[in-house]
Amino acid sequence: MKICYIDEAGELGQLGNPPRRNDQPVLVVGGLFVDAGSLAALTGEFLELKYEFFPGLPYPSERQLDRILPEIKGSDLRRNATRGTARERGQTTGFLNRIFRLLHGHDVRIVARIWIKAPGEPFDGTSVYTFSIEKICSYFEHYLATTESVGFCIADSRSKPQNSKVSHSIFLKKFGTANFCDHLIELPTFGHSENHAGLQICDIVCSALLYPIACFAYSLGMWTTSMCKLAQTVSETATVNSLRLSSTGTGIR
Repeated sequence: MKICYIDEAGELGQLGNPPRRNDQPVLVVGGLFVDAGSLAALTGEFLELKYEFFPGLPYPSERQLDRILPEIKGSDLRRNATRGTARERGQTTGFLNRIFRLLHGHDVRIVARIWIKAPGEPFDGTSVYTFSIEKICSYFEHYLATTESVGFCIADSRSKPQNSKVSHSIFLKKFGTANFCDHLIELPTFGHSENHAGLQICDIVCSALLYPIACFAYSLGMWTTSMCKLAQTVSETATVNSLRLSSTGTGIR
């Protein structure tokens, strides 16, 4: 049994022309593929890592499992890494390095759809998000087939209408199209990130790693068309098996 955790970084809105101060030129929708047999160990090690690097979070009690409740947001890590003090930058770098060691140790796979917005051009964020979830489900299906397994998806919850639209889109494809996601045992469900280590880790990967990489490429003028995908991060012809964490735990090969 495998689990796919899905989260996003960035906004669904259009990019202004010229871009406004708080506009976000990138939308990242990412997924983590986790073996269900590793979930308990992955969760426990993540909670230990969280407490080691951020002992000052508002933990409600001394119990280890209560450490899941306060979150370390990827956007805060990104800010600390780029605009923080020397201590904050060192803390963030060390934490992210350990996160990738953790993912590598449990053979977690990463996939993503990364979209770059063109200034002033229309951007239907809702449709793009729904399409991205469909694609991640198709990558997950390929992974399930190659590992001879079954699985299900848990996405970070948004509003009820937004959640319903995404699930209904998958519903139409799964039950209306032959051989679409046969190994996916149910439609994507939605969870609150304060209750799922997988969602918290996915947020960290999307917001603190993939998002700034895409923004850096954008700032160098490497993108000229609306909604193009980042450097074939996940091309439609790529196999999931090629998306493995490097042995050093510092990147994707």
